[in-house]
Amino acid sequence: MVLYEYPFNESIRTMLRLEHLFDRLGQLIPRDTAVDHHYALATIFEIMDVASRADLKSDLLMELERHKTQLAGYRGNPSISEQALEEMIGRIDHAFHSLNQLPGKAGHALTANEWLMSIRSRISIPGGTCEFDLPAYHAWQKLEPLRRRADLVQWIASLTPLAEALNVLLGLLRDSGVPHKVVAQAGQYQQSLPAGKTYQLMRVRLNGNEPLVPEISGHRLMASVRLMRQDADGRLKPSTADTAFELTLCA
Repeated sequence: MVLYEYPFNESIRTMLRLEHLFDRLGQLIPRDTAVDHHYALATIFEIMDVASRADLKSDLLMELERHKTQLAGYRGNPSISEQALEEMIGRIDHAFHSLNQLPGKAGHALTANEWLMSIRSRISIPGGTCEFDLPAYHAWQKLEPLRRRADLVQWIASLTPLAEALNVLLGLLRDSGVPHKVVAQAGQYQQSLPAGKTYQLMRVRLNGNEPLVPEISGHRLMASVRLMRQDADGRLKPSTADTAFELTLCA
């Protein structure tokens, strides 16, 4: 099965982009080659760029507080496990306090490192990190993998609270939806959304055995999925077959 996610607003779009970057970073750091650690460093800079939105931190703190208040209202409900509820509230509390204690924007502490900023200024230039441009960076890449990895772990420490907050919030959001099977008639599916309820994320899960790609769109009143097939040249063309897939709307 192949999962696609579609955000209904800019806040969730930013969160998904950051989650994607943190996932990539988590795969690159454990590796040993210098080129993997180069792209790990590039990913750190991408995270800093995406997280530079002025209101991101306050938005995440507000969302954590909202979820905590909502979950606290379930205390004493006999149909809900008190242990699981308290564990979730504890995770929210920990994420809130860690992010709240972070000074400035995510990765702000790294901007004081002139060596890192010299790399950041050239890493987006094609070939801009050659040894004759950045000899000190070239020397760092020749260090033992354990030393490079230790440096990377140290540098991402100021980003960890952001990653934790994203993990908690996106986990709660995804858990709020109930997956159900639908059918795209002649490759197209539309669903009206109930008035008065605001959805933030749509999840589409397709059978990986079929070479289909969804074109997803949506707003507060309508969700739409059009299934496409790739031809031999990679161009997408509308599918005309009736196809079942799994749809989840998360609020």
